[in-house]
Amino acid sequence: MGSISVIVTAGGIGKRMKSDLPKQFLLISEKPILMRTIEQFYRFDPTIQLILTLPEDWKTYWEDLLLEHDFKIPHRVVSGGDERYHSIKNALFYCHGDYIAVHDGVRPLVGYKTLKNCFESVKENDAVIPVHAVTESLRKKENGETVAVSRTDYLLVQTPQCFKKSVLMKAYERPYHNSITDDASLVEEAGFTITTIEGNPENIKITSQMDLKYAEMFLK
Repeated sequence: MGSISVIVTAGGIGKRMKSDLPKQFLLISEKPILMRTIEQFYRFDPTIQLILTLPEDWKTYWEDLLLEHDFKIPHRVVSGGDERYHSIKNALFYCHGDYIAVHDGVRPLVGYKTLKNCFESVKENDAVIPVHAVTESLRKKENGETVAVSRTDYLLVQTPQCFKKSVLMKAYERPYHNSITDDASLVEEAGFTITTIEGNPENIKITSQMDLKYAEMFLK
């Protein structure tokens, strides 16, 4: 297939972790989450172009971590913007792949099969995202009360979200607004169809201490 660029977004802070350290830098099995995320893509294909978006204030900290952990996987660091949208737009300037994937820096458990299916499917489709079925019962807030809804009507969205380069570039010609929840929603707004594939259940976004413990257990 054609060449691939992956934008790994790492602009989060540690509010829900109750940590002064942004969550992407917290350790799981003695290594920063962000490094484990990057490793997943490098193991899948060492020729992938890796672009990391980081808050300007944390670039030096990341450079120190690279030395401390002797982390040698090639990647470019790009300054993040005010919102995820602006961070991705900054990174797009440097993407040279035929296909572009956007992945959360705090999803270090994305599986090989998920990556393989995403990148194979995007050859035939404009946009591909991994999803996972909802297993819990759901209720919806409505007029001050809650009502039961069918969980079969809903899917949990994961990353990487993968796109033909021309599709994502076209979508990012649209101006920012605060209803953009992810890249797929922006691409869909631009008139393109989103194709879903089955993700892997453990591909969670680490946002809490419980998530961190789960990831630790899974890696062990």
